[in-house]
Amino acid sequence: MTYQNITASLSAEDVKEIKAAMATIQAKLPFLVTLSVEERRKLFKMGDKSLAFVNNSLTAAQSNRDILPASFDVEEFVRDYQLATTLTEVLIGLRQLTEQVDDTLLAVGSEAMGSSLTVYDYVKTAAKKTPGLKTLAVQLGERFKAIKNKPAKAASGS
Repeated sequence: MTYQNITASLSAEDVKEIKAAMATIQAKLPFLVTLSVEERRKLFKMGDKSLAFVNNSLTAAQSNRDILPASFDVEEFVRDYQLATTLTEVLIGLRQLTEQVDDTLLAVGSEAMGSSLTVYDYVKTAAKKTPGLKTLAVQLGERFKAIKNKPAKAASGS
């Protein structure tokens, strides 16, 4: 869908229902963990290239239980693999939704900033002749003060 001006709103009830849906998702995933940077670094990563390896290893484990030590839990391996593939599917959907929300927020935020800049320009112009608008023009101009005071090198480096 091509981006066009966004004209939409969310009611308080809509937001409440969205938050309830997110709470439901979290409740359905009570086993989720939060890893530290160090923990993430140390763990094996199962990406697309590793998926076939893991799948083949699982088949080998199921077909050749006699070569594995008794302490090796094949059923737990099956559960881990199934959960990993299911969570991958869920994650793809969540990432698509997150990307759409992020893109929409960027677009509607840009629209709001564009409108704000138009209002600011009119307020600046009107403040020259309309009593009481100078303070408002200065207040709105605060947004750009930090930008004007940044060194040129820092501005071009970002």
